[in-house]
Amino acid sequence: MPAGYSFRPRPWTLALAAAACAAGIALGNWQARRADDKRALAENVQSIAVHGVFLPERTVFLDNKVRHHRAGYEVVTPLRLGEGIHVLVNRGWIEAPPRRDQLPPVITPQGPVRVEGLMLPHLPRPMKVGEPQKGPVRQSVELKAFAAETGLPLQAFVIEQHRGIADGLLREWPKPDAGIEKHQAYSFQWYSLAGLAVVLGLVFSFRKRENPPQ
Repeated sequence: MPAGYSFRPRPWTLALAAAACAAGIALGNWQARRADDKRALAENVQSIAVHGVFLPERTVFLDNKVRHHRAGYEVVTPLRLGEGIHVLVNRGWIEAPPRRDQLPPVITPQGPVRVEGLMLPHLPRPMKVGEPQKGPVRQSVELKAFAAETGLPLQAFVIEQHRGIADGLLREWPKPDAGIEKHQAYSFQWYSLAGLAVVLGLVFSFRKRENPPQ
């Protein structure tokens, strides 16, 4: 301990340090999970081709999807495979209209179609997943919640469509392992900031002793 100083933490100093540390750890954990998810996805990705009929009335638009600096949606539609079995298909990206209260028109073929793509364990997920959303525009879709909401028996995977239909949707998908190193770097930065918050909290808790009056 430095000469002439004593450990006398101020409540607000400890509170700020604890809050900053907790936030850094939480964000570091989130980035680490993102890296693990992408690593697992890259190891288990498989190609698939299926035949079925789209259910356009169940289409969902995943919000906040940007392509080439333009805002838009990823279009997700259930595909009936037969015998009551369905699978969610992330069909591609479409640009958003100028007004937020409007949805873009999506071309959905009628009748049987062939869909080719990659099998993925889930659709893209936002940073914070809250209560299951309803309505045509959502941040994400969880398979179990969507199956319970719609009554559709869903396969335990989704298809990221790559070929098969001329519907005008853009299918420029990131590679499954894209961004792993970035997430690892961000995770390290957040953990470092959490450690720095603890160090600064301790440093500012040392105060100079007051000399008693003579």
